[in-house]
Amino acid sequence: MNQEKSTQLLSPTNHFSVLLSPTPRGARLARLLATEWMRTQEMPHRITEAAEHLVAELAANAATHGRLPGRDFRLVLLSAPTALRIEVTDTRANDLPRHRRPTPDAESGRGLLLVEALADRWGVELGPTPRKTVWAELDLPVHTP
Repeated sequence: MNQEKSTQLLSPTNHFSVLLSPTPRGARLARLLATEWMRTQEMPHRITEAAEHLVAELAANAATHGRLPGRDFRLVLLSAPTALRIEVTDTRANDLPRHRRPTPDAESGRGLLLVEALADRWGVELGPTPRKTVWAELDLPVHTP
């Protein structure tokens, strides 16, 4: 039996989940896999484009700031009738994203501004130890019959 169909029958949402190495290559692969999954789900182009940027940023953060030797990060995409949820889980709960504006001469720190601008909602969930999940949601267009 096709596992994807089995999952769809058991769950009210369509989902995708994968473990990736916390490296630049793993972050790039997260974006490529997410893009392909959204294509198969026939997501609207506007949603796919924003989600690609969100996945790229959250995966890059996991690979850069959440990296611990021998521990992967997890990318999860959940599609419900009203929203697409992107989750990236790493194993550095002690290194939380900060809601602050970078100085004009800062070399990093602008990624969360992008997440804030593109996502309809985003946040951080802790646990179980030592994990943290940074998530972002995009509202999906309502289809009327």
